Amino acid sequence: MTSKLDQLRAMTTVVADTGDIEAVARLKPVDCTTNPSIVLKALGTEAFAEAFEEAITWGKAKGGKDDAVVGAIADRLAISVGAALAGIVPGRVSTEVDADLSFDTKASIAKAHGIIAGYKERGIERERILIKLASTWEGIRAAEVLQSEGIDCNLTLLFSKAQAIACADANVFLISPFVGRILDWYKKSTGQDYTPETDPGVVSVRSIYNYYKVNGINTIVMGASFRNAGEIIALAGCDRLTISPALLDELDAATGDLPRALSPQSTTPDPRVSLDEKAFRWAMNEDAMAMEKLAEGIRGFAKDLGTLRGQIAQKLSA
Repeated sequence: MTSKLDQLRAMTTVVADTGDIEAVARLKPVDCTTNPSIVLKALGTEAFAEAFEEAITWGKAKGGKDDAVVGAIADRLAISVGAALAGIVPGRVSTEVDADLSFDTKASIAKAHGIIAGYKERGIERERILIKLASTWEGIRAAEVLQSEGIDCNLTLLFSKAQAIACADANVFLISPFVGRILDWYKKSTGQDYTPETDPGVVSVRSIYNYYKVNGINTIVMGASFRNAGEIIALAGCDRLTISPALLDELDAATGDLPRALSPQSTTPDPRVSLDEKAFRWAMNEDAMAMEKLAEGIRGFAKDLGTLRGQIAQKLSA
């Protein structure tokens, strides 16, 4: 009998949410997505020990101010992880702009240019890469510029329809609305348990998907941050879903019918609107969950990036 993972693949592009080379090779996703937490974890494995040492040697030879060298090495290592993944998957690899640039449009654009250049040095063209940016107003503006330059972007840490609307207005290539982190917030806030059908994260992604499809918006919806297989099943048919290896394995072992939950042909009216900066910031201000989870996510990624930079600095001084 066909596994639920294979059934899902027939209606949704499956993306691996990991930097685990062995898992990616085994599970054969179309794309891979990374973030600072995933990169930090990957660089702690034996698979990237040589890449770490190479980057340190490269950084020492490069010279310059200590902070600049550490930052350049961190970028090189993130690209090393992405390049290894690009050698396995046939599609795209997402690489994230530094979380501490989430409120700096100009610096985010410059960092993105550096990432694209770093991949090109390794023979990987921009068509294989997605630049990940936090879905802040500044991150969305950076994506708008990058998209106009032919650099496709993945807007992450997306928790609200307001963020999705702003991304559509900016002609962003892909958004990653988070599911599990929304569920976490509501469970903590209400003390309630939820089924996959009532899961606030699932409901949010379904609403965004419907808004995009009914209004002919080409931005890809890629559900992310799953806590259980039920959330994934409830979003079967979404454009893309980025899934951890553990949940991919669970779906691969599961059998039984997997009905399509989302389809461009099954939509309900939802008129298109646009948001200027004032309207966007007010909508976010009124959504406590989105504001809290966005800030928490940026802090978390910045913390892991800081840990990586600390490890690099320690190796440089050794």
